[in-house]
Amino acid sequence: MHSDAANFQLNSHLTTLASIHKIHHTLHRLNLTEDIGQDSHPSACCSRAMPPRKKRRPSAGDDTSAKKSRQDSIFRKHETSQIREEETFSSKRCLEWFYEYAGCDDVVGPEGMEKFCEDIGVEPENVVMLVLAWKLDAQSMGYFTRQEWLRGMGSLRCDSTERLRNSLDYLRSVLNDGTNFKLIYRYAFDFAREKDHRSLDLNTAKCMLGLLLGKTWPLFPVFNQFLEQSKYKVINKDQWCNVLEFSRTINLDLSNYDEDGAWPVLLDEFVEWYKERQMS
Repeated sequence: MHSDAANFQLNSHLTTLASIHKIHHTLHRLNLTEDIGQDSHPSACCSRAMPPRKKRRPSAGDDTSAKKSRQDSIFRKHETSQIREEETFSSKRCLEWFYEYAGCDDVVGPEGMEKFCEDIGVEPENVVMLVLAWKLDAQSMGYFTRQEWLRGMGSLRCDSTERLRNSLDYLRSVLNDGTNFKLIYRYAFDFAREKDHRSLDLNTAKCMLGLLLGKTWPLFPVFNQFLEQSKYKVINKDQWCNVLEFSRTINLDLSNYDEDGAWPVLLDEFVEWYKERQMS
């Protein structure tokens, strides 16, 4: 009996050791063995099993990028402030600028216009002066009134010689737009004619046509020769406007010109004269 009791106790002890060993082995696989001796609370085990995610510390590259972004932002604000300051238009400064050329008068006349052209670096016969006059809606060639100056220069945001110089490329580019070119072409007729005449004298007309079409219409030199040898002394507005339409729509060989169309006699005579020249 004593021997059986001893064997039972030994087996129980071995079974207990085996269970403990199995539990220890399982905990070891879960990396929890250190917590057994310190704290058996479940939350401690979970804390060890799933440590909180640490925030990533910014690298040196991140710091540089953030610093550059802040600097760019500051620069943009400064640049925008400078642009706004530079774009501020002053009517007072513009008026003072006007009187540099008008003197005691309320109009810039031929002498003042000559000095004005010299200051902005443009010849008086340059087409950009015609575009500027159109922008000012000037009514007489060679003259800018105070009202025209303030209104036109205000629309251009120019109140000094330097600012107008910086706008010259823009004024030239206006001619590249077909609609604006047509408006300027039509404006040129009334701008250049004597106000007590309904037509443009031939010499002025040839100069203005050369200014507007001389570089873009290949037939202009021939048309100019036709005008010189023709009987015409003046060009009326209908003829003036039709010359532009002719230059835009008629082929250089005149093959699509319709003699029965609604063209003015001036252009009928030019076509006839040109064809005779080609045949001779």
